[in-house]
Amino acid sequence: MTSATDLPGRPREGAPGGPATARATCVLAPNPSAMTLDGTNTWIVAEPDSDLAVVIDPGPLDETHLRAVVATAEAAGKRVALTLLSHGHPDHSDGAARFAELTGTRVRALDPALRLGGEGLGVGDVITTGGLELHVISTPGHTADSLCFHLPADRALLSGDTVLGRGTTVVAHPDGRLGDYLDSLRRLRALVVEEGVELVLPAHGPVLTDARGAIDYYLVHRAKRLAQVETAVESGYRTPAEVVAHVYADVDRSLWPAAELSVRAQLDYLGEHGLI
Repeated sequence: MTSATDLPGRPREGAPGGPATARATCVLAPNPSAMTLDGTNTWIVAEPDSDLAVVIDPGPLDETHLRAVVATAEAAGKRVALTLLSHGHPDHSDGAARFAELTGTRVRALDPALRLGGEGLGVGDVITTGGLELHVISTPGHTADSLCFHLPADRALLSGDTVLGRGTTVVAHPDGRLGDYLDSLRRLRALVVEEGVELVLPAHGPVLTDARGAIDYYLVHRAKRLAQVETAVESGYRTPAEVVAHVYADVDRSLWPAAELSVRAQLDYLGEHGLI
């Protein structure tokens, strides 16, 4: 039997909900699926001695979940003062407007269409609500607007969908671009090494306790998949559907539509680099 310590990134045992670090607590949304794993991890982040909290990815438009996030913060003696989005996929952002109504907060995001209150998020921004130090990291690839958040005090990275707690991330054509995604992974790896980041707090799946190991695994996995797709094309598999059936034959067929989007992104990358 494979233990958690043998898996990429050394996932923490147990459900992802509850306190994860001194400053970060997860409230798990009730939207499990093949794509969202256990559901969307909504993160409440705050300094231990502050009465203000920041929420990252309020999740789907589910009234019970949104109220549970507010209640969890209040039970810890904190008021939600700001809402952030890692990116605009519905399982992260659909509840944002209602959550803003419940909390009276602004919603900050990279995509102007997702903002409430006018102020966005940009590379190099530092969130300081309630004395917090949360650095905004640009990580396009999964989507064009994907962001991660570095929490130095806890040696943690809130990774959105850029790095998951289990499995690997879909780079979905046409919004997702593989070249951008690989650059983002390399950027995160440099951050992890230079800043001593140990934990990954993902938007889906368990906390990872080996941040560098997780990102290294992602880079190797992407290189292998790309080589497989290139070989498949050279062998005569031309359409994305043909490539998926050949390369992803061992993957649950329910995931093939997502795999096809990923293959389209890989084919674009190979074409852009003159490899096919």
